[in-house]
Amino acid sequence: MSRLADSCYGAAPMQRSATIGLGIILLVLVAAAIYFGRSSGNAPKPTPSTKTAASASAPPPSATAQNAALETAVEAALAPDVPGEERGFDILPDGRKAPELPESAPSLVRFGVIQFAYQGSQFAAPGTRSKDDAKKRALKAIEEAKTDFAAAAAKGDRGSTADAGRMPRGILEPAPEYVLFTLAKGQLYDQPVDTPRGYWVLRRID
Repeated sequence: MSRLADSCYGAAPMQRSATIGLGIILLVLVAAAIYFGRSSGNAPKPTPSTKTAASASAPPPSATAQNAALETAVEAALAPDVPGEERGFDILPDGRKAPELPESAPSLVRFGVIQFAYQGSQFAAPGTRSKDDAKKRALKAIEEAKTDFAAAAAKGDRGSTADAGRMPRGILEPAPEYVLFTLAKGQLYDQPVDTPRGYWVLRRID
């Protein structure tokens, strides 16, 4: 009886020691998990590189900007490579840059036009005549137009007409606008005027 009691009483302290040991190990593990969890939570977050931040903040190019860039490239490719000729068509037939319209110029005119397109001009069909040929045709049309503008207009390209109606200022390019709005009523301009659409023969009606 005494041996059984000794063995029982001896086993109890050992079980208590084992339980306490396991409890201490668990507490250490929990404390370690909490400590490392807080440390990783307080760690500074990586910041994006300058290149990444810049690319993220920069807006993508709009469709309008892309179209504008495309139009600029097309204009540069089609621009005539002629010394002294301006892309804005602001050079008069005599080589002068078109000046500002005088204050006496009308705000609205009625006019007729004979057009001769050439290679590289707007809406020119494939195989259109050369620029020199277009100018020669325009000069010939001027001679006929001095006596019969309507007959000369009938021989011009599409868009030619003896009466194109009324045109307000600020619509045409500088050179054709200056010519048209400084003509007297009924006057025919005696030189072809270069425009984006080809050479024009101009007559002011009123």
